[in-house]
Amino acid sequence: MEHIQENNNFQMNAKARNTAFGLIGAGALLALVGIILGAGEEHFLTRLITNGIINGFFFFAIGLGALFFLALNYAVEAGWYVVVKRVIESVALYLPYGIAVFGGVLLITSVLHGAHVYTWMDSEVVAEDKIIQGKSTYLNLIFFWIRTLVYFAVYLWFLRGFRNRSLEEDKVGGSKIHFKNYRQGATFLVFFAVFSSTSAWDWLMSIDVHWFSTLFGWYTFAGMWVSALVVIVLTVIYLKKLGYLPQVNESHIHDIGKWIFAISFLWSYLWFSQYMLIWYANIGEEVVYYIMRTENFKFLYFGMFFINFVFPMLILMSRDAKRDAGILSFVGLVILVGHWLDVYIMVSAGSLGVNAHLGMLELGFAMLMAGLFIYMLLKNLAKAPLMPVNHPFLDESMHHEF
Repeated sequence: MEHIQENNNFQMNAKARNTAFGLIGAGALLALVGIILGAGEEHFLTRLITNGIINGFFFFAIGLGALFFLALNYAVEAGWYVVVKRVIESVALYLPYGIAVFGGVLLITSVLHGAHVYTWMDSEVVAEDKIIQGKSTYLNLIFFWIRTLVYFAVYLWFLRGFRNRSLEEDKVGGSKIHFKNYRQGATFLVFFAVFSSTSAWDWLMSIDVHWFSTLFGWYTFAGMWVSALVVIVLTVIYLKKLGYLPQVNESHIHDIGKWIFAISFLWSYLWFSQYMLIWYANIGEEVVYYIMRTENFKFLYFGMFFINFVFPMLILMSRDAKRDAGILSFVGLVILVGHWLDVYIMVSAGSLGVNAHLGMLELGFAMLMAGLFIYMLLKNLAKAPLMPVNHPFLDESMHHEF
């Protein structure tokens, strides 16, 4: 295994560190200017909290999507992914920081009685609204925080277990740890099958408290998953460019590209299914969700769908495109922007409605959180060798060709 040890430990260089810090600094400056310019707005506090929820959730969801993908590969005993396993782990290891940021925003919002984002948190609003009263058995602060803490605890417990066993496997080898990861991966999927939907209801759908959709959890999950896949492939391409991961070949890149292509279609199918069914039924309580978005966010809403469906479909259709690092990087960055816009519209249209707009505050928050995410990802990559050395499927993965 001596050839694996060569160039196996990532070192964050000054350029990468400065890029992350530059994004953080520029984002903080833009956000500060946005705060100064918007401080006098009537709905400014709601806008501030809204941006915290958008960016806190978006980057948290990328880490969670990577954890799901890791568990999925363990559960199906995939062999091809082993040479990029540490990259997947490193993206998933953002979760503790994502929980700290997103959980902090949710806590502040709770203290502010919903801050006009989660109106069901405001007892005065609930007292005047019979529809919210009918949902209060589920939508109440105590039960909300019980569920939220359970989600966070379960995700962190599985993440810690997968990571510790992954590092232990490097030392002891054998198949015992692999089979434990196989069982734990399948167990995680059972929890995630429930939590991915209920958490989306709690954190996002309840913003539009009078509205509900049985497809909303799956729709949110698909966006989370494809965003995580994009970050994974961009990280792999970046490391390859620096000379790391020599065992990763075009077939591995192609496989991740196929996942991005496929999950983009899944997201698009769920977007269309949810929209079409509600439009066709034309029930007032349901269509209000889309009326708000199509009348006041028409360009962004349909533009976001175009980016996230038509764009990858046209460009990533061919085999060669999925194996080309430049094309994948370009398409991946565009998809990330598209799914950030998806989360922006989901949250802003419900919390701010016609008062929502993209400005320096929104751009600044997004850049700041992107810089923080990149920095933590690079730190996570440096915490362990990039290539596992004793995984039972390592040889299969290293010779993965098609």
